[in-house]
Amino acid sequence: MKLYSYWHSSAAFRVRIALNLKGLSAEYMPVDLNLEKRENLQSGYLSVNPEGRIPALVTDDGLLGQSMAILEWLEEMHPDPSLFPSDAWQKARCRAFANTIACDIHPLANIGVLGELKSRFGADLDAITDWHNSWIARGFRFLEKQAAERQTKFLFADYPTLAEICLIPQMKNGHRMKLDFSEFPTLIEIETRCYELDAFDAARPENQPDAPKST
Repeated sequence: MKLYSYWHSSAAFRVRIALNLKGLSAEYMPVDLNLEKRENLQSGYLSVNPEGRIPALVTDDGLLGQSMAILEWLEEMHPDPSLFPSDAWQKARCRAFANTIACDIHPLANIGVLGELKSRFGADLDAITDWHNSWIARGFRFLEKQAAERQTKFLFADYPTLAEICLIPQMKNGHRMKLDFSEFPTLIEIETRCYELDAFDAARPENQPDAPKST
Protein backbone atom coordinates (compact mmCIF):
# COMPACT_ATOMS: atom_id res chain seq x y z
CA MET A 1 0.00 0.00 0.00
CA LYS A 2 0.93 3.65 -0.44
CA LEU A 3 -0.32 6.41 1.83
CA TYR A 4 -0.43 9.93 0.42
CA SER A 5 -0.01 12.06 3.51
CA TYR A 6 1.05 15.42 4.91
CA TRP A 7 2.88 15.61 8.19
CA HIS A 8 0.36 17.70 10.14
CA SER A 9 -2.83 16.74 8.32
CA SER A 10 -5.06 15.49 11.12
CA ALA A 11 -7.03 13.31 8.69
CA ALA A 12 -3.81 11.62 7.55
CA PHE A 13 -2.77 11.33 11.21
CA ARG A 14 -5.89 9.22 11.79
CA VAL A 15 -4.93 6.77 9.08
CA ARG A 16 -1.35 6.50 10.29
CA ILE A 17 -2.59 5.60 13.78
CA ALA A 18 -4.94 2.95 12.42
CA LEU A 19 -2.26 1.37 10.25
CA ASN A 20 0.05 1.21 13.25
CA LEU A 21 -2.60 -0.26 15.54
CA LYS A 22 -3.27 -3.00 13.01
CA GLY A 23 0.41 -3.67 12.36
CA LEU A 24 0.16 -2.68 8.70
CA SER A 25 2.68 -0.76 6.64
CA ALA A 26 2.25 1.63 3.74
CA GLU A 27 4.84 3.53 1.75
CA TYR A 28 4.74 7.17 2.82
CA MET A 29 4.07 9.52 -0.09
CA PRO A 30 4.34 13.16 1.08
CA VAL A 31 2.07 15.82 -0.45
CA ASP A 32 2.76 19.38 0.72
CA LEU A 33 -0.48 21.14 1.73
CA ASN A 34 1.28 24.37 2.65
CA LEU A 35 -0.75 27.24 1.24
CA GLU A 36 2.28 28.47 -0.69
CA LYS A 37 2.76 25.14 -2.46
CA ARG A 38 -0.58 23.29 -2.45
CA GLU A 39 0.85 20.21 -4.14
CA ASN A 40 -2.53 18.56 -3.61
CA LEU A 41 -4.02 20.87 -6.25
CA GLN A 42 -1.25 20.40 -8.80
CA SER A 43 -1.54 18.12 -11.81
CA GLY A 44 0.88 15.50 -10.47
CA TYR A 45 -1.24 14.67 -7.46
CA LEU A 46 -4.57 15.29 -9.17
CA SER A 47 -3.66 12.58 -11.67
CA VAL A 48 -3.48 10.19 -8.71
CA ASN A 49 -6.39 11.55 -6.69
CA PRO A 50 -8.72 13.86 -8.65
CA GLU A 51 -10.37 14.95 -5.40
CA GLY A 52 -7.13 16.65 -4.46
CA ARG A 53 -7.41 15.80 -0.78
CA ILE A 54 -5.24 14.10 1.80
CA PRO A 55 -5.07 11.30 2.82
CA ALA A 56 -5.41 8.80 0.01
CA LEU A 57 -4.51 5.13 0.24
CA VAL A 58 -3.40 3.10 -2.77
CA THR A 59 -4.48 -0.51 -2.38
CA ASP A 60 -4.55 -3.59 -4.63
CA ASP A 61 -8.13 -2.63 -5.45
CA GLY A 62 -7.33 0.98 -6.37
CA LEU A 63 -7.15 4.34 -4.65
CA LEU A 64 -9.36 5.21 -1.68
CA GLY A 65 -9.74 8.72 -0.30
CA GLN A 66 -11.46 10.18 2.77
CA SER A 67 -9.96 9.11 6.08
CA MET A 68 -13.16 7.73 7.59
CA ALA A 69 -13.78 5.51 4.57
CA ILE A 70 -10.16 4.33 4.71
CA LEU A 71 -10.55 3.47 8.40
CA GLU A 72 -13.73 1.47 7.73
CA TRP A 73 -12.02 -0.38 4.86
CA LEU A 74 -9.02 -1.22 7.02
CA GLU A 75 -11.37 -2.57 9.68
CA GLU A 76 -13.21 -4.78 7.20
CA MET A 77 -10.07 -6.06 5.51
CA HIS A 78 -8.01 -6.47 8.70
CA PRO A 79 -10.51 -6.92 11.55
CA ASP A 80 -7.98 -7.97 14.20
CA PRO A 81 -7.30 -5.98 16.29
CA SER A 82 -10.59 -4.16 16.00
CA LEU A 83 -10.99 -0.39 15.94
CA PHE A 84 -14.38 -0.70 17.63
CA PRO A 85 -15.87 -1.95 20.90
CA SER A 86 -17.47 -5.38 20.73
CA ASP A 87 -20.84 -4.21 22.12
CA ALA A 88 -23.22 -2.89 19.45
CA TRP A 89 -24.41 0.08 21.54
CA GLN A 90 -20.89 1.11 22.48
CA LYS A 91 -19.85 0.71 18.85
CA ALA A 92 -22.57 3.15 17.83
CA ARG A 93 -21.53 5.61 20.54
CA CYS A 94 -17.92 5.28 19.44
CA ARG A 95 -18.90 6.18 15.87
CA ALA A 96 -20.93 9.14 17.10
CA PHE A 97 -17.96 10.42 19.15
CA ALA A 98 -15.65 10.08 16.15
CA ASN A 99 -18.13 11.76 13.82
CA THR A 100 -18.48 14.73 16.16
CA ILE A 101 -14.84 15.36 15.37
CA ALA A 102 -14.70 14.28 11.74
CA CYS A 103 -17.99 15.88 10.64
CA ASP A 104 -18.59 18.80 13.03
CA ILE A 105 -15.25 20.06 14.36
CA HIS A 106 -12.59 19.26 11.79
CA PRO A 107 -14.28 20.64 8.63
CA LEU A 108 -14.62 24.08 10.22
CA ALA A 109 -11.04 24.27 11.43
CA ASN A 110 -8.94 22.57 8.76
CA ILE A 111 -6.11 24.15 6.80
CA GLY A 112 -8.25 24.90 3.75
CA VAL A 113 -10.88 26.81 5.72
CA LEU A 114 -8.25 28.75 7.65
CA GLY A 115 -6.58 29.68 4.39
CA GLU A 116 -9.87 30.95 2.98
CA LEU A 117 -10.46 33.07 6.09
CA LYS A 118 -7.12 34.75 5.44
CA SER A 119 -7.18 35.10 1.66
CA ARG A 120 -10.86 35.87 1.04
CA PHE A 121 -11.87 37.68 4.21
CA GLY A 122 -8.62 39.24 5.37
CA ALA A 123 -8.63 37.53 8.76
CA ASP A 124 -5.44 38.08 10.75
CA LEU A 125 -3.73 35.46 12.92
CA ASP A 126 -5.68 36.40 16.05
CA ALA A 127 -9.02 36.09 14.25
CA ILE A 128 -8.03 32.79 12.65
CA THR A 129 -6.87 31.40 15.98
CA ASP A 130 -10.10 32.48 17.69
CA TRP A 131 -12.18 30.85 14.93
CA HIS A 132 -10.16 27.63 15.05
CA ASN A 133 -10.16 27.25 18.82
CA SER A 134 -13.78 28.26 19.37
CA TRP A 135 -15.04 25.44 17.14
CA ILE A 136 -12.75 22.89 18.74
CA ALA A 137 -13.70 23.99 22.27
CA ARG A 138 -17.40 23.87 21.46
CA GLY A 139 -17.15 20.26 20.35
CA PHE A 140 -14.71 19.23 23.06
CA ARG A 141 -17.06 20.36 25.84
CA PHE A 142 -19.52 17.69 24.78
CA LEU A 143 -16.78 15.09 24.27
CA GLU A 144 -15.24 15.84 27.68
CA LYS A 145 -18.58 15.10 29.34
CA GLN A 146 -18.80 11.75 27.55
CA ALA A 147 -15.22 10.87 28.36
CA ALA A 148 -15.64 11.71 32.05
CA GLU A 149 -18.61 9.33 32.31
CA ARG A 150 -16.84 6.34 30.78
CA GLN A 151 -16.22 3.11 32.71
CA THR A 152 -13.38 1.78 30.56
CA LYS A 153 -9.64 2.42 30.34
CA PHE A 154 -10.04 4.21 27.03
CA LEU A 155 -13.12 5.98 25.72
CA PHE A 156 -15.34 3.03 24.80
CA ALA A 157 -13.22 -0.04 25.53
CA ASP A 158 -10.09 -1.10 27.35
CA TYR A 159 -8.16 -0.47 24.15
CA PRO A 160 -8.14 2.51 21.75
CA THR A 161 -10.84 2.66 19.10
CA LEU A 162 -12.01 4.90 16.28
CA ALA A 163 -12.85 7.49 18.93
CA GLU A 164 -9.22 7.93 19.99
CA ILE A 165 -8.04 7.72 16.38
CA CYS A 166 -10.10 10.85 15.64
CA LEU A 167 -9.62 12.58 18.99
CA ILE A 168 -5.83 12.62 19.26
CA PRO A 169 -5.15 14.37 15.92
CA GLN A 170 -7.77 17.01 16.73
CA MET A 171 -6.16 17.59 20.11
CA LYS A 172 -2.83 18.01 18.33
CA ASN A 173 -4.41 20.80 16.27
CA GLY A 174 -5.63 22.43 19.47
CA HIS A 175 -2.18 22.30 21.06
CA ARG A 176 -0.62 23.77 17.92
CA MET A 177 -3.01 26.73 18.08
CA LYS A 178 -2.55 27.20 21.85
CA LEU A 179 -6.06 26.11 22.85
CA ASP A 180 -6.66 26.28 26.59
CA PHE A 181 -7.17 22.65 27.61
CA SER A 182 -7.95 23.35 31.26
CA GLU A 183 -11.63 22.59 30.56
CA PHE A 184 -10.77 19.14 29.26
CA PRO A 185 -8.82 17.17 31.90
CA THR A 186 -10.30 13.82 30.89
CA LEU A 187 -9.41 14.30 27.24
CA ILE A 188 -5.86 15.14 28.34
CA GLU A 189 -5.82 11.93 30.39
CA ILE A 190 -6.88 9.93 27.34
CA GLU A 191 -4.29 11.69 25.18
CA THR A 192 -1.50 10.83 27.63
CA ARG A 193 -2.61 7.21 27.72
CA CYS A 194 -2.67 7.00 23.92
CA TYR A 195 0.81 8.43 23.47
CA GLU A 196 2.14 5.73 25.77
CA LEU A 197 1.39 3.35 22.87
CA ASP A 198 3.90 3.11 20.01
CA ALA A 199 1.08 3.17 17.46
CA PHE A 200 0.14 6.72 18.44
CA ASP A 201 3.63 7.98 19.16
CA ALA A 202 5.04 6.86 15.80
CA ALA A 203 2.10 8.51 14.00
CA ARG A 204 2.76 11.96 15.53
CA PRO A 205 3.18 14.71 12.93
CA GLU A 206 6.69 15.54 14.10
CA ASN A 207 7.76 11.92 13.53
CA GLN A 208 6.88 11.94 9.81
CA PRO A 209 9.56 12.11 7.11
CA ASP A 210 8.19 15.35 5.64
CA ALA A 211 8.02 17.19 8.97
CA PRO A 212 10.24 20.29 9.21
CA LYS A 213 13.46 19.54 11.04
CA SER A 214 12.71 22.19 13.66
CA THR A 215 9.26 20.76 14.52
